[in-house]
Amino acid sequence: MNTGYGRDLDLNLLRVFAVVADTGSVTAAASRLYLTQPAVSAALRRLTASIGAPLFVRRGRGLELTGRGKRLHAALVPHLRAIVEATLSEPQWSPATSDRTLRLGLSDVAELWLLPALLRVLAREAPRMSVVAVPVQFRTIASALAGGLDAAVTVADELPATVRRQPLYCGGFVCLFDPRHTRLRRALTVDEYFALEHVIVSYNGDLRGIVEDVVQRPRTVRCSVSTFASLGALLDGSGLVATVPVIVAAHIRETRRHLATRPLPFELEGTPTELLWPSSTDDDAACRFVRSKIVDIARTALPKPRRA
Repeated sequence: MNTGYGRDLDLNLLRVFAVVADTGSVTAAASRLYLTQPAVSAALRRLTASIGAPLFVRRGRGLELTGRGKRLHAALVPHLRAIVEATLSEPQWSPATSDRTLRLGLSDVAELWLLPALLRVLAREAPRMSVVAVPVQFRTIASALAGGLDAAVTVADELPATVRRQPLYCGGFVCLFDPRHTRLRRALTVDEYFALEHVIVSYNGDLRGIVEDVVQRPRTVRCSVSTFASLGALLDGSGLVATVPVIVAAHIRETRRHLATRPLPFELEGTPTELLWPSSTDDDAACRFVRSKIVDIARTALPKPRRA
């Protein structure tokens, strides 16, 4: 097989040849191709020169294929039809048979509430699909999406115009603690809250968290961790408290039911968590399927997004 794909052959000439062969006329072919008659004649001359054999002979006012032309036409037409059909037809895709692997960027919070539910959905509806979960957060999401993620669920600031965004939820925060070691009133005062010893999640790797940023008052922080994954174990059996998103507290209490929550004594709203994806995957059937499932899971499992 000639792996060069005819480096010296303009494949557009083959389309011109096929239309002239079908119509038997340069004039009719020019009209169908939206070309001038001289352009069609020039294309036939170039193709004849490339092949090295005449493809048509004149019969009266029309053209008739030579033996070489008939063989080329018979071999060419099925392939041209297949190319046109493949180009114009809607691709068929089924979640039941797809073996796609999608790369999803997930914040540590999203990994808690979304990933188990998403895997259950895929097990039912797309059992051969796989997910690669990549940790992301607001500082890394832009570069992660540019690096090949199919979608992401996290909070984000400004992103390029090529990234699509859909808000999923904007939940509040609660104070999570072990009531066996820390006794808290149902309604904490601000002073009582700041008198407690805290464990925080800091993506900066320091002792400053969202409370310090919003309330502008420092807490007594005894421990700072990089994700929410270990908070349950850190609070269990200790006198520390943690200020966490409502959905995180609910997830931790599923396995540590003895932990308790209290409302915060001040307003603290989180940044909306969004579904993000590159615009280049808008028409990708597998990506659309997974995005729709993420939206469904968020709609049933999480608080509704709050409008500004």
